[in-house]
Amino acid sequence: MRTIKTIATSAFLAVLFFGCGGTAAVLSTPIENIDTSPLKVSELTEAEKHNWGHLDLVKDTIPGMSVDKAYAEIIKNRKGKKVIVAVIDSGIDIDHEDLNDVIWTNKGEIPDNGIDDDKNGYIDDLHGWNFLGDGYNEQLEFVRILASGNTNNPDYEKAKAEYETEYQKWLGRKTQYEQIHEQIKTTDDALAKHFGKKDYTKEEVASIKTEDESLAKAQQIANYMFSNGMDSMADAAKEIANGLVSINDRLNYNLNKELKGRVTGDNPEDMSTKFYGNGNVKPVKKTESHGTHVAGIIAAERNNGKGANGVANNVEIMSVRAVPNGDEYDKDVALAIRYAVDNGAKVINGSFGKSYSPHSDWVRDAIAYAGKKDVVFVHAAGNDSNDIDTKANYPDDNVNGQEVSDTYIRVGALAPKYGSGMVAGFSNYGKSNVDVFAPGASVYSTTPENEYGTKGGTSMAAPGVAGIAALVRSYYPNLSAAQVKQIIMDSGLAINTKVIVGGNSEDIRPFADLSKSAKMVNAYNALIIAAKMAK
Repeated sequence: MRTIKTIATSAFLAVLFFGCGGTAAVLSTPIENIDTSPLKVSELTEAEKHNWGHLDLVKDTIPGMSVDKAYAEIIKNRKGKKVIVAVIDSGIDIDHEDLNDVIWTNKGEIPDNGIDDDKNGYIDDLHGWNFLGDGYNEQLEFVRILASGNTNNPDYEKAKAEYETEYQKWLGRKTQYEQIHEQIKTTDDALAKHFGKKDYTKEEVASIKTEDESLAKAQQIANYMFSNGMDSMADAAKEIANGLVSINDRLNYNLNKELKGRVTGDNPEDMSTKFYGNGNVKPVKKTESHGTHVAGIIAAERNNGKGANGVANNVEIMSVRAVPNGDEYDKDVALAIRYAVDNGAKVINGSFGKSYSPHSDWVRDAIAYAGKKDVVFVHAAGNDSNDIDTKANYPDDNVNGQEVSDTYIRVGALAPKYGSGMVAGFSNYGKSNVDVFAPGASVYSTTPENEYGTKGGTSMAAPGVAGIAALVRSYYPNLSAAQVKQIIMDSGLAINTKVIVGGNSEDIRPFADLSKSAKMVNAYNALIIAAKMAK
């Protein structure tokens, strides 16, 4: 589910090489749909960038979830019931200053005594469970299919063809990024020499008047970087360097047919063994930040004067580490869902996904199990710009078009500008297989070691919806998981406008055609409808 944030657009390359409890009284009726709304033409302020997903479309002209409005007008000082939300992801920094007071603790377990005190099969699972052990880097699923050497696998030839295409694509991207990195360095050196200092400003660069071709080209490149949100050429170099790290991970690990990533000693093809891994749910390295970011979107402590506000204010986060730097194993995901359900989670967030799933039945059985146990499962739709009605993305809850659960919600991603570009270009979509859309591009949240950062992906959209599900379950605990899903589907804003799909400016369709609900989620409306339904 992770995306490589890139500023290496075709336009930039042209510059270089050719010259993301009780019910309260209903205060008002929900907004049914938006026919027309003024476009926000000004740039977002820093505060808006950090909180745009919580803002209100009508009031702020930003396609947020009306979370702040819900707190101001509906929740106020009401006290809800604690809701456990399981985050199945990479590790979570449970000591983070904005998360440490909202981490679930297994009260049946005595810390670090090496005994399964609560008899659930997992020893010292104090804050959740880690199905990866000390593992981190993994292959993609189609690479595992190839590496198995099993030519009888029905996906073998497809995997082989995809590998050849993907490996060459990433090799080319590596070369491209290396060239861009070198060009940025050359540009920075030329400008520093011109100004006689390294800390030149955007304004100084813009004011250059020269007939020197090399200096003019440096100015053009720097201006382009500044127009793409970079504050300095050093920031641009860092951005490209980070991209290179991700590209090298893809080549060295994800696409490496020789990699032996699994370290738990467990056989991922054998579902009979279940109790492997350990109780350490933290990241194995600082760069394993995905799970921490997702957890913060759901439940970072609100209004504590620190970096970010979560959607839900009455949540305990259960960390279930099952998503490596690569594709997750079906067995780990299936067991992670069951662990979360069996240990009290009422909402599960799954910000992961892949295009091949050899044991998709194991995962669907677990999703069905969650549904039967009254648990909402929220899943990211994926970042491939695909119609997943026609191109599979796993996990899903469909068998021959029939849903196995009525509590599974799949989420596409919105960008922070209302209008034709409001659907994130990377987001998957599907009239049948995507349920709703939520803010997912350029979302600010927690990252390891008391830091904060902006990430983009449907991975960031799903936890926003999981947070709304947790809010509804907290303040209206008698509603079932199926009712909570229906509320989220029914309460969103129906946007009557056409949007660019898959980042392709020539593919413009009605927003309503991209999901089953035809709506973007709205916390304020969800709580109003929940209040009515609870009565």
